[in-house]
Amino acid sequence: MTVIRLPGDNGRFEEFAMPAPASWRTAKPSQPLGRVALSAGHVVSDPWADISPMRDIAIDFEATQRFRDYLWDLGLGVAEAMDTAQRGMGLDWPSAQILIRNTVESAKRRPGAIVFSGVGTDHIDPVGADLNAVLRAYSDQLSFVQGVGGRVIIMASRALVRAARGPADYVEVYRRMLAEADRPVILHWLGDMFDPALAGYWGHHDVAAAMEVCLGIIADNVKKVDGIKISLLNAEHEIAMRRQLPPGVKMYTGDDFNYPELIAGDDQGYSHALLGIFDAIAPIASAALLALRNEDGAAGTKAFREIIDPTVTLSRELFRAPTQYYKTGIVFLAYLNGHQDHFTMLGAQQGARSILHLCRVFRLAASVGLLADPDRAADRMRTILTFHGMK
Repeated sequence: MTVIRLPGDNGRFEEFAMPAPASWRTAKPSQPLGRVALSAGHVVSDPWADISPMRDIAIDFEATQRFRDYLWDLGLGVAEAMDTAQRGMGLDWPSAQILIRNTVESAKRRPGAIVFSGVGTDHIDPVGADLNAVLRAYSDQLSFVQGVGGRVIIMASRALVRAARGPADYVEVYRRMLAEADRPVILHWLGDMFDPALAGYWGHHDVAAAMEVCLGIIADNVKKVDGIKISLLNAEHEIAMRRQLPPGVKMYTGDDFNYPELIAGDDQGYSHALLGIFDAIAPIASAALLALRNEDGAAGTKAFREIIDPTVTLSRELFRAPTQYYKTGIVFLAYLNGHQDHFTMLGAQQGARSILHLCRVFRLAASVGLLADPDRAADRMRTILTFHGMK
């Protein structure tokens, strides 16, 4: 049994005996799951690039692509160049273009591989941008993704928040963007807990009023909308919106606090998934969704919940406020599990969380059997502890 000394929240060190890793029956590539499930994947930085890491960008595209292959091997889809990939927090549009092209081209060589890519306005300065500038920015990114053969997620825009005078401007911008879409897209409503600059999206700070505007846009453009992802960390808001969606339009949960109950659903429907936490818990998510597919009715829901429910405490720790720094824990777990050889991030974001947070993440991940090689994970955790001056 592997044992490691870890500091607790009280500052005292304690011995932590690591449980054996769990073994799940995961899906195979292209195997149908109980829901459409997209994992928003992180990017692997290049730690050896001679750059100013808080300003410049260096990505290890080969290691990043290997992680996408890993997600596809588990039967999951990929949501590319989203906030989990540090979009708007380290990943700029020129780098996102390379990332999107690589992932879309790789998906074409893998039968059944699903990838949707984020389209936004992050290549323009939101300060001073008017609606025409927002439209051009959205159109430029949309044209690029569609030009490489990709499917689109229309991301929320910081520039649109600044430029819009009210709900009518959101309606017009989305109407014109959806008219340019060559296939149905996924819309994305990202709450201000993920990005404070998006407060008041859809022209309202009140969630019910904002939801009414968004639902109107969907109803007016229903043939162009595959679904909508909402990331408000509030199950009641998601369920309320889900019940009002037009037939055929999917709800993709982005709720990293309440995903088991939302994916399981109720007698009036369920949510699909487009989640950052699925990057960290990919094998568990795959196994749970496979069980949901293979069992009928209540038995399938029960099996799904038994597998996935234990991950919620870990997810709530990763996504605790300030939520926008959840990427640090996601990359930390990728490092512990051998998906990359270092714990560095774009923008030096590996320093965005405390060592006590990382220790809590370590314990919780080990407790749900997520650390595939306990010895390797413990060795890497000791390296992090030593870096922080702990012996």
